[in-house]
Amino acid sequence: MEDSKKDIRALSKEELITFFESHGMASFRGKQVYQWLWQKGVHDFDLMTNLTLEHRELLKSHFEINHIRIDVQQKSKDGTIKNAIKLHDNLVVESVLIPTSTRTTACVSSQVGCSLDCTFCATASLKRMRNLNPDEIYDQVVTINQQSIYYHQRPLSNIVFMGMGEPLMNYKNVLASIEKITDPEGLGMSPKRITLSTSGIPKMIRKMADDKVKFGLAVSLHSARQEVREQIMPFAQKFPLEELLESLQYWYEFTKKRITFEYIVWEGINDTREDIQALVKFCLKVPSKVNLIQYNSIDNSTMKQAAPAILDAYIKTLTDSRIQVTYRRSRGEDIDAACGQLANK
Repeated sequence: MEDSKKDIRALSKEELITFFESHGMASFRGKQVYQWLWQKGVHDFDLMTNLTLEHRELLKSHFEINHIRIDVQQKSKDGTIKNAIKLHDNLVVESVLIPTSTRTTACVSSQVGCSLDCTFCATASLKRMRNLNPDEIYDQVVTINQQSIYYHQRPLSNIVFMGMGEPLMNYKNVLASIEKITDPEGLGMSPKRITLSTSGIPKMIRKMADDKVKFGLAVSLHSARQEVREQIMPFAQKFPLEELLESLQYWYEFTKKRITFEYIVWEGINDTREDIQALVKFCLKVPSKVNLIQYNSIDNSTMKQAAPAILDAYIKTLTDSRIQVTYRRSRGEDIDAACGQLANK
Protein backbone atom coordinates (compact mmCIF):
# COMPACT_ATOMS: atom_id res chain seq x y z
CA MET A 1 0.00 0.00 0.00
CA GLU A 2 1.26 3.47 -0.90
CA ASP A 3 2.66 5.45 2.02
CA SER A 4 0.61 8.49 2.96
CA LYS A 5 2.05 11.77 1.74
CA LYS A 6 3.88 14.02 4.16
CA ASP A 7 2.27 17.26 5.28
CA ILE A 8 4.35 19.90 3.52
CA ARG A 9 4.04 22.32 6.44
CA ALA A 10 6.20 20.02 8.54
CA LEU A 11 9.15 21.11 6.33
CA SER A 12 11.31 24.14 7.10
CA LYS A 13 12.11 26.71 4.43
CA GLU A 14 15.56 25.17 4.07
CA GLU A 15 14.05 21.71 3.53
CA LEU A 16 11.72 23.08 0.85
CA ILE A 17 14.69 24.66 -0.93
CA THR A 18 16.60 21.36 -0.73
CA PHE A 19 13.56 19.49 -2.12
CA PHE A 20 13.48 21.62 -5.28
CA GLU A 21 17.26 21.50 -5.69
CA SER A 22 17.19 17.70 -5.40
CA HIS A 23 14.80 17.66 -8.37
CA GLY A 24 17.07 19.87 -10.46
CA MET A 25 14.98 22.98 -9.94
CA ALA A 26 15.82 26.50 -8.79
CA SER A 27 16.15 27.00 -5.04
CA PHE A 28 13.96 30.13 -5.04
CA ARG A 29 10.96 27.88 -5.73
CA GLY A 30 11.24 26.64 -2.15
CA LYS A 31 11.04 30.22 -0.88
CA GLN A 32 7.97 30.83 -3.05
CA VAL A 33 6.19 27.78 -1.64
CA TYR A 34 7.11 28.78 1.93
CA GLN A 35 5.56 32.21 1.32
CA TRP A 36 2.35 30.67 -0.05
CA LEU A 37 2.06 28.38 2.96
CA TRP A 38 2.87 30.76 5.79
CA GLN A 39 2.37 34.34 4.60
CA LYS A 40 -0.68 33.80 2.40
CA GLY A 41 -2.12 30.78 4.23
CA VAL A 42 -2.89 28.87 1.02
CA HIS A 43 -4.21 25.29 1.39
CA ASP A 44 -4.23 24.27 -2.28
CA PHE A 45 -1.15 23.75 -4.46
CA ASP A 46 -3.11 24.89 -7.53
CA LEU A 47 -3.49 28.35 -5.99
CA MET A 48 0.30 28.82 -5.96
CA THR A 49 0.04 30.78 -9.19
CA ASN A 50 3.69 31.80 -9.61
CA LEU A 51 4.67 28.10 -9.83
CA THR A 52 4.50 26.26 -13.13
CA LEU A 53 2.15 23.32 -13.61
CA GLU A 54 5.20 21.03 -13.43
CA HIS A 55 6.16 22.43 -10.02
CA ARG A 56 2.63 22.10 -8.68
CA GLU A 57 2.25 18.52 -9.91
CA LEU A 58 5.59 17.63 -8.31
CA LEU A 59 4.37 19.01 -4.97
CA LYS A 60 1.06 17.14 -5.24
CA SER A 61 2.85 13.86 -5.91
CA HIS A 62 4.94 14.18 -2.74
CA PHE A 63 2.95 16.23 -0.24
CA GLU A 64 -0.44 17.21 1.15
CA ILE A 65 -1.64 20.17 3.22
CA ASN A 66 -3.53 19.01 6.33
CA HIS A 67 -5.42 22.22 6.97
CA ILE A 68 -8.27 22.77 9.42
CA ARG A 69 -11.92 23.25 8.43
CA ILE A 70 -14.73 25.06 10.21
CA ASP A 71 -17.24 22.36 11.11
CA VAL A 72 -19.73 24.59 12.94
CA GLN A 73 -19.73 28.36 13.35
CA GLN A 74 -21.89 30.08 15.99
CA LYS A 75 -22.38 33.81 16.39
CA SER A 76 -23.30 35.37 19.72
CA LYS A 77 -25.64 38.32 20.15
CA ASP A 78 -22.58 40.34 21.28
CA GLY A 79 -20.69 39.57 18.05
CA THR A 80 -18.47 36.83 19.46
CA ILE A 81 -17.92 33.97 17.01
CA LYS A 82 -17.15 30.40 18.11
CA ASN A 83 -15.67 27.99 15.60
CA ALA A 84 -15.80 24.24 16.02
CA ILE A 85 -12.69 23.31 14.05
CA LYS A 86 -12.35 19.89 12.44
CA LEU A 87 -8.76 18.64 12.15
CA HIS A 88 -7.41 16.35 9.45
CA ASP A 89 -8.01 13.28 11.66
CA ASN A 90 -11.62 14.38 12.38
CA LEU A 91 -10.92 15.45 15.96
CA VAL A 92 -12.47 18.78 16.93
CA VAL A 93 -11.25 21.82 18.87
CA GLU A 94 -12.82 25.23 19.39
CA SER A 95 -11.52 28.74 18.79
CA VAL A 96 -13.17 32.10 19.37
CA LEU A 97 -13.19 35.58 17.82
CA ILE A 98 -13.85 38.19 20.52
CA PRO A 99 -14.63 41.68 19.17
CA THR A 100 -14.77 44.96 21.09
CA SER A 101 -15.08 48.52 19.80
CA THR A 102 -11.30 48.89 19.67
CA ARG A 103 -9.88 45.43 19.01
CA THR A 104 -10.53 41.90 17.81
CA THR A 105 -8.94 39.05 19.74
CA ALA A 106 -8.40 35.43 18.72
CA CYS A 107 -8.70 32.86 21.51
CA VAL A 108 -6.96 29.75 20.21
CA SER A 109 -6.62 26.15 21.42
CA SER A 110 -3.37 24.25 21.83
CA GLN A 111 -4.57 20.70 22.64
CA VAL A 112 -7.51 18.46 21.81
CA GLY A 113 -9.04 18.26 25.28
CA CYS A 114 -6.91 18.87 28.36
CA SER A 115 -4.88 16.78 30.78
CA LEU A 116 -5.50 19.09 33.76
CA ASP A 117 -8.44 18.88 36.17
CA CYS A 118 -9.65 22.41 36.97
CA THR A 119 -13.13 21.98 38.44
CA PHE A 120 -14.49 25.19 36.91
CA CYS A 121 -13.48 24.53 33.30
CA ALA A 122 -15.60 22.54 30.84
CA THR A 123 -12.55 21.53 28.76
CA ALA A 124 -11.20 19.64 31.80
CA SER A 125 -14.09 17.19 31.40
CA LEU A 126 -12.66 16.12 28.04
CA LYS A 127 -9.92 13.54 27.77
CA ARG A 128 -6.72 14.92 26.25
CA MET A 129 -6.51 13.27 22.83
CA ARG A 130 -3.37 14.89 21.44
CA ASN A 131 -1.35 18.06 21.06
CA LEU A 132 -2.07 20.37 18.15
CA ASN A 133 0.62 20.77 15.51
CA PRO A 134 2.08 24.25 14.87
CA ASP A 135 0.18 24.56 11.58
CA GLU A 136 -3.14 23.67 13.29
CA ILE A 137 -2.63 26.49 15.79
CA TYR A 138 -1.51 28.86 13.04
CA ASP A 139 -4.59 27.97 10.94
CA GLN A 140 -6.90 28.99 13.79
CA VAL A 141 -5.30 32.45 13.76
CA VAL A 142 -5.55 32.76 9.96
CA THR A 143 -9.22 31.73 10.06
CA ILE A 144 -10.10 34.20 12.83
CA ASN A 145 -8.16 36.97 11.08
CA GLN A 146 -10.26 36.38 7.95
CA GLN A 147 -13.44 36.51 10.07
CA SER A 148 -12.26 39.75 11.72
CA ILE A 149 -11.72 41.38 8.34
CA TYR A 150 -15.04 40.09 6.99
CA TYR A 151 -17.24 40.97 9.97
CA HIS A 152 -15.39 43.97 11.45
CA GLN A 153 -13.39 45.38 8.52
CA ARG A 154 -10.13 45.21 10.45
CA PRO A 155 -7.43 42.59 10.95
CA LEU A 156 -6.88 40.73 14.18
CA SER A 157 -5.27 42.86 16.88
CA ASN A 158 -4.54 40.31 19.62
CA ILE A 159 -4.06 36.58 20.19
CA VAL A 160 -4.58 34.75 23.49
CA PHE A 161 -3.68 31.11 24.09
CA MET A 162 -6.66 30.61 26.39
CA GLY A 163 -8.67 28.04 24.42
CA MET A 164 -8.71 24.30 24.94
CA GLY A 165 -5.64 22.72 26.51
CA GLU A 166 -2.63 23.78 28.58
CA PRO A 167 -0.18 25.55 26.21
CA LEU A 168 2.88 24.73 28.31
CA MET A 169 2.13 21.01 27.96
CA ASN A 170 2.50 21.49 24.19
CA TYR A 171 5.46 23.82 24.52
CA LYS A 172 7.46 23.00 21.41
CA ASN A 173 4.50 23.23 19.02
CA VAL A 174 3.05 26.36 20.64
CA LEU A 175 6.38 28.17 20.32
CA ALA A 176 6.77 26.98 16.72
CA SER A 177 3.30 28.34 15.90
CA ILE A 178 4.10 31.70 17.50
CA GLU A 179 7.30 31.82 15.47
CA LYS A 180 5.24 31.47 12.26
CA ILE A 181 2.61 33.99 13.46
CA THR A 182 5.27 36.63 14.27
CA ASP A 183 7.72 35.92 11.43
CA PRO A 184 7.76 38.69 8.74
CA GLU A 185 7.66 35.77 6.28
CA GLY A 186 4.59 34.46 8.12
CA LEU A 187 1.73 36.59 9.47
CA GLY A 188 4.10 39.26 10.76
CA MET A 189 2.17 39.96 13.99
CA SER A 190 3.99 41.59 16.88
CA PRO A 191 4.70 39.20 19.80
CA LYS A 192 3.59 42.04 22.09
CA ARG A 193 0.05 41.32 20.91
CA ILE A 194 0.21 37.67 22.00
CA THR A 195 -0.52 36.37 25.50
CA LEU A 196 0.00 32.79 26.64
CA SER A 197 -2.26 31.73 29.51
CA THR A 198 -1.10 28.88 31.72
CA SER A 199 -2.45 27.15 34.81
CA GLY A 200 1.04 27.54 36.24
CA ILE A 201 3.79 25.00 35.51
CA PRO A 202 6.93 26.44 37.18
CA LYS A 203 9.53 24.47 35.21
CA MET A 204 8.05 25.57 31.88
CA ILE A 205 7.67 29.21 32.97
CA ARG A 206 11.39 29.22 33.72
CA LYS A 207 12.08 27.64 30.33
CA MET A 208 10.11 30.38 28.58
CA ALA A 209 12.27 32.97 30.33
CA ASP A 210 15.44 31.07 29.34
CA ASP A 211 14.20 30.92 25.75
CA LYS A 212 13.78 34.73 25.79
CA VAL A 213 10.21 34.70 24.49
CA LYS A 214 8.76 38.08 23.57
CA PHE A 215 5.05 37.46 24.24
CA GLY A 216 3.06 38.12 27.41
CA LEU A 217 2.27 35.70 30.24
CA ALA A 218 -1.01 35.22 32.08
CA VAL A 219 -1.47 32.78 34.96
CA SER A 220 -4.81 31.21 35.86
CA LEU A 221 -4.43 31.73 39.63
CA HIS A 222 -7.89 31.93 41.31
CA SER A 223 -6.45 31.63 44.79
CA ALA A 224 -3.24 32.65 46.54
CA ARG A 225 -3.91 30.13 49.33
CA GLN A 226 -2.49 26.71 48.56
CA GLU A 227 -5.27 24.67 50.21
CA VAL A 228 -7.98 26.62 48.33
CA ARG A 229 -6.15 26.46 45.00
CA GLU A 230 -5.83 22.68 45.33
CA GLN A 231 -9.57 22.46 45.93
CA ILE A 232 -10.44 24.15 42.63
CA MET A 233 -7.34 23.08 40.67
CA PRO A 234 -6.32 19.67 42.07
CA PHE A 235 -3.19 19.39 39.89
CA ALA A 236 -1.82 22.36 41.90
CA GLN A 237 -0.77 19.83 44.55
CA LYS A 238 2.23 19.16 42.29
CA PHE A 239 3.01 22.86 41.85
CA PRO A 240 2.95 24.69 45.20
CA LEU A 241 2.34 28.44 45.12
CA GLU A 242 5.80 29.08 46.54
CA GLU A 243 7.37 27.27 43.60
CA LEU A 244 5.06 29.06 41.15
CA LEU A 245 5.98 32.43 42.65
CA GLU A 246 9.71 31.71 42.33
CA SER A 247 9.27 30.83 38.65
CA LEU A 248 7.31 34.06 38.05
CA GLN A 249 9.99 36.13 39.78
CA TYR A 250 12.53 34.38 37.53
CA TRP A 251 10.35 35.19 34.49
CA TYR A 252 10.20 38.88 35.41
CA GLU A 253 13.91 39.07 36.14
CA PHE A 254 14.73 37.89 32.61
CA THR A 255 11.88 39.41 30.57
CA LYS A 256 10.90 42.53 32.57
CA LYS A 257 7.30 41.72 31.59
CA ARG A 258 4.55 42.04 34.18
CA ILE A 259 2.42 38.95 34.78
CA THR A 260 -1.36 39.01 34.52
CA PHE A 261 -3.18 36.94 37.14
CA GLU A 262 -6.55 35.64 35.98
CA TYR A 263 -8.86 35.31 38.92
CA ILE A 264 -12.49 34.21 39.38
CA VAL A 265 -14.21 34.81 42.74
CA TRP A 266 -16.69 32.11 43.83
CA GLU A 267 -19.21 32.15 46.61
CA GLY A 268 -18.04 30.08 49.58
CA ILE A 269 -14.66 29.24 47.99
CA ASN A 270 -12.41 32.31 47.78
CA ASP A 271 -14.69 35.13 48.93
CA THR A 272 -13.28 35.95 52.37
CA ARG A 273 -11.09 38.79 53.61
CA GLU A 274 -8.32 36.19 54.09
CA ASP A 275 -8.52 35.31 50.37
CA ILE A 276 -8.28 38.96 49.37
CA GLN A 277 -5.29 39.63 51.62
CA ALA A 278 -3.52 36.49 50.38
CA LEU A 279 -3.88 37.69 46.77
CA VAL A 280 -2.55 41.16 47.62
CA LYS A 281 0.44 39.65 49.43
CA PHE A 282 1.15 37.35 46.46
CA CYS A 283 0.91 40.19 43.91
CA LEU A 284 3.27 42.42 45.87
CA LYS A 285 6.02 39.81 45.51
CA VAL A 286 6.23 40.04 41.71
CA PRO A 287 5.27 42.86 39.29
CA SER A 288 1.77 41.92 38.24
CA LYS A 289 -1.79 42.97 37.54
CA VAL A 290 -5.05 41.18 38.27
CA ASN A 291 -7.79 40.42 35.78
CA LEU A 292 -10.96 39.51 37.68
CA ILE A 293 -13.07 37.33 35.39
CA GLN A 294 -16.80 36.77 35.42
CA TYR A 295 -17.61 33.13 36.20
CA ASN A 296 -19.41 31.26 33.45
CA SER A 297 -21.34 28.26 34.72
CA ILE A 298 -20.78 24.86 33.17
CA ASP A 299 -22.92 21.71 33.20
CA ASN A 300 -23.34 19.95 36.55
CA SER A 301 -21.44 22.63 38.45
CA THR A 302 -22.65 23.91 41.81
CA MET A 303 -20.11 26.76 41.80
CA LYS A 304 -21.55 30.28 41.86
CA GLN A 305 -19.99 33.66 41.29
CA ALA A 306 -19.50 35.68 44.47
CA ALA A 307 -21.75 38.64 45.24
CA PRO A 308 -20.91 42.04 43.68
CA ALA A 309 -19.95 43.39 47.12
CA ILE A 310 -17.16 40.78 47.35
CA LEU A 311 -15.84 41.73 43.91
CA ASP A 312 -15.92 45.38 44.99
CA ALA A 313 -13.90 44.47 48.09
CA TYR A 314 -11.30 42.71 45.94
CA ILE A 315 -11.08 45.71 43.60
CA LYS A 316 -10.82 48.26 46.42
CA THR A 317 -8.18 46.34 48.38
CA LEU A 318 -6.05 45.68 45.30
CA THR A 319 -6.35 49.31 44.17
CA ASP A 320 -5.48 50.61 47.66
CA SER A 321 -2.36 48.42 47.50
CA ARG A 322 -1.46 50.00 44.14
CA ILE A 323 -2.04 46.78 42.22
CA GLN A 324 -3.69 47.28 38.85
CA VAL A 325 -6.99 45.41 38.61
CA THR A 326 -9.61 45.10 35.88
CA TYR A 327 -12.91 43.26 35.81
CA ARG A 328 -13.57 41.37 32.59
CA ARG A 329 -17.15 40.62 31.69
CA SER A 330 -17.62 37.50 29.64
CA ARG A 331 -18.49 37.54 25.97
CA GLY A 332 -20.15 34.79 23.97
CA GLU A 333 -21.79 33.20 27.01
CA ASP A 334 -25.00 32.49 25.08
CA ILE A 335 -23.11 30.17 22.68
CA ASP A 336 -20.84 28.57 25.34
CA ALA A 337 -17.88 30.53 23.98
CA ALA A 338 -16.97 32.32 27.20
CA CYS A 339 -13.95 31.65 29.37
CA GLY A 340 -13.99 28.06 30.69
CA GLN A 341 -16.93 26.93 28.53
CA LEU A 342 -15.17 25.36 25.53
CA ALA A 343 -16.17 21.69 25.50
CA ASN A 344 -17.15 20.74 21.92
CA LYS A 345 -20.87 20.74 22.64
